Amino acid sequence: MKLELTRRGDYAIRAMLALGRAGGARLSTPVMAASMNIPVRFLPQVMGDLARAGLVRSRAGRNGGYELARPPGAINLLTIIEAVEGESRRRTCILRGGPCQRDGVCDVHVVFGAAQDALRGQLAAASLESLPRSPQLAATRPES
Repeated sequence: MKLELTRRGDYAIRAMLALGRAGGARLSTPVMAASMNIPVRFLPQVMGDLARAGLVRSRAGRNGGYELARPPGAINLLTIIEAVEGESRRRTCILRGGPCQRDGVCDVHVVFGAAQDALRGQLAAASLESLPRSPQLAATRPES
């Protein structure tokens, strides 16, 4: 079993970490991209999703950039991921490949539903403010 983010989700979390650690300062796209090793050409798309979700505010112009729209303690990982990847609840049955509950639930429905709820709960409980700083994050290289 794999648990992975898309690149879009990865970059969104990195960008939000940069903003959360900026102490309320506004960061430009090039500064965020460089500090978190995100391809600069991809970042505006991700930031657009985050702005539409109400997680960041943007300002155009020479002194423009992005800033958090809420305090870091009020923004969690689940909200960030869903802002760029869409709602994360699984809609297809693990065994049947289609919607569960159309003609009853499958044999593993309850177990997988509980696992999904636990994962979503962990992501919802992890705010930007609560996450430890990792020196490895800034040292990783993005795939272009």
